[in-house]
Amino acid sequence: MKQRIELVVFDMAGTTVNEDNVVYKTVQKVINDEGFSVSLEEVLKHAAGKEKHQAITDVLKACTPLTTTALVANIAFSKFKIALKEAYDSLEIKTFDGTEQLFKDLRNNHIKVVLNTGYDRKTAHLLLDKLGWIVGETIDGLVTADDVENGRPEGDMILLAMKNTGITDAEKVLKVGDSAIDIEEGKNANCGITVGVLTGAQNRAQIQEANPTYIIESLNELRAILF
Repeated sequence: MKQRIELVVFDMAGTTVNEDNVVYKTVQKVINDEGFSVSLEEVLKHAAGKEKHQAITDVLKACTPLTTTALVANIAFSKFKIALKEAYDSLEIKTFDGTEQLFKDLRNNHIKVVLNTGYDRKTAHLLLDKLGWIVGETIDGLVTADDVENGRPEGDMILLAMKNTGITDAEKVLKVGDSAIDIEEGKNANCGITVGVLTGAQNRAQIQEANPTYIIESLNELRAILF
């Protein structure tokens, strides 16, 4: 018998929003503009899924000779916010095939749909506007890094999503994302199911390190898990 799920918490970039890793390419650019030569692969390994100031800090710590990172991280992050807005203003943002129909199918089956993200609220809403997604119509909720004290891998965003949708049993929550830190977040919130999807930042081996319940090629495979 399939486990009854009442809420699915979806990551945004790389999971539901196809933006060709522009956020991580922007992280790479603002770090390298400070005089480093960090690869995109390194950025994806150390930054995927995190609140973006934390992401920049963690890449600087892991991939540069800096002994103290705070000053450079602050400079890079302030440039990142400007550069990302410019990138998103000109970029065609789209979703992965079947995502909107999946949202409808979940909601028609009395399963709540909430997006969560390491983006700030302003950036997240910019993405929703570009996609034409409306909270209360397309999805049931949005939780961003701005809304909680502790970002990923802590489970605060999922716990807030549960509170906002009236779900009290974490065993009835499924968390899906494209990086290991999404899986860690789901486990820290005691989600009943955690799922890694291979459409975004990290590959199967990287996601497998966090031991998700499932790894899928696309979100459309969630139907087989849920229905």
